[in-house]
Amino acid sequence: MVRPRGKRSVMKHPSSRAFFAYWDKKRGSARAPDRADIDPAAVRELLGDIFVLSCEPETGFPFRVAGTRVCALAGCDLKDQSFTAMFTEASRREIEEIAAIVADETLGAIAGITATREDGSKAHLELLLLPFNARPHTPVSVTGVLAPFDDECGALGPFTVTSWRYLHQPEKLLPRAIRKLQIARGLMVYEGLR
Repeated sequence: MVRPRGKRSVMKHPSSRAFFAYWDKKRGSARAPDRADIDPAAVRELLGDIFVLSCEPETGFPFRVAGTRVCALAGCDLKDQSFTAMFTEASRREIEEIAAIVADETLGAIAGITATREDGSKAHLELLLLPFNARPHTPVSVTGVLAPFDDECGALGPFTVTSWRYLHQPEKLLPRAIRKLQIARGLMVYEGLR
């Protein structure tokens, strides 16, 4: 787990650390910032590594936006393509679960990723997934960074999740349905009264 604000984090890639710091500043005391609060001009040097995913598990969390370097890692334009399809079968269920928890629980995550280069050697990457504040009648999405540690890795084969952890773990994770009930905790239903 990443240590709370002000302490050294386990994020290794400079792009992850810089984007997390910006996201953290924009969220203030909230669990996550609104999507409209993120200004691309403020993180222009990171845009090649940044992406936004639509939270549609049934279609593999498709990319809404993907930076040029993220697209280069995949070897194609990723707009509307499945994020989870980039992973090996063995890692796909795990990454789906991580992305769903990031969105549903408004909880960030960091992951170590490996992939195979065209020459058969391994490339190491860092994946950062961060939630946006969910608003009624607004599509749920998450943002993040996918950054290789080697700048010259080219297009990569399927990704494998090697490690991961959640950021700012709350005391207790509550399923989405229970959280919704807590919002209405002051509501009482009395049967039989007119």
